[in-house]
Amino acid sequence: MARLLVLSTSTRTVSNGRALARWIADAAGEHGAFEVEFVDLGALALPLLDEPEYASTGIYNHQHTRDWSAIAGAADAFVFVMPMYNGGFTAPLKNALDHLYKEWEGKPVGLVSYSAGDSGGAPAAEMLLPVLTRLGLRPAQRRLAVPAIHSLSSEGHFSPSEGLGGELAQLIDELSKLTIDEKLS
Repeated sequence: MARLLVLSTSTRTVSNGRALARWIADAAGEHGAFEVEFVDLGALALPLLDEPEYASTGIYNHQHTRDWSAIAGAADAFVFVMPMYNGGFTAPLKNALDHLYKEWEGKPVGLVSYSAGDSGGAPAAEMLLPVLTRLGLRPAQRRLAVPAIHSLSSEGHFSPSEGLGGELAQLIDELSKLTIDEKLS
């Protein structure tokens, strides 16, 4: 079975996005198209890019990069659950992408953005697309934007708005198709 990595990309110690990312990972697992792994970028604690070699060489001197390479390399597809800060994507997400190169090549990626405001972080997802394409990732056409992320349950769980589960299922369907297409090519 293909492996889907759901990456919570916020590195803040308190982040409502983690609850959203866990909900996505659980829903993707229930969907059944993928074996799902949840990873918290904050827990990975990647330093600012500190490798002496270019990522394209695949030569990683630091254990944190080798560990990150093993995690990303084992995935067949990704969902990046990303906050929008000041109208854009975050530096830690860009840093995580820049640490690696061949691990991304040809793999599909879905974007789920979020914000406290009405945009749901959609501008950040749009801004990230050229970076993903440059790395050889294949962004799904469908993207989810979740506004008003501050509305969590009293237990800290994400409570999806009506229809969001169906939209996520369509994103997972698209990622599954793109993953099958990649394996056939």
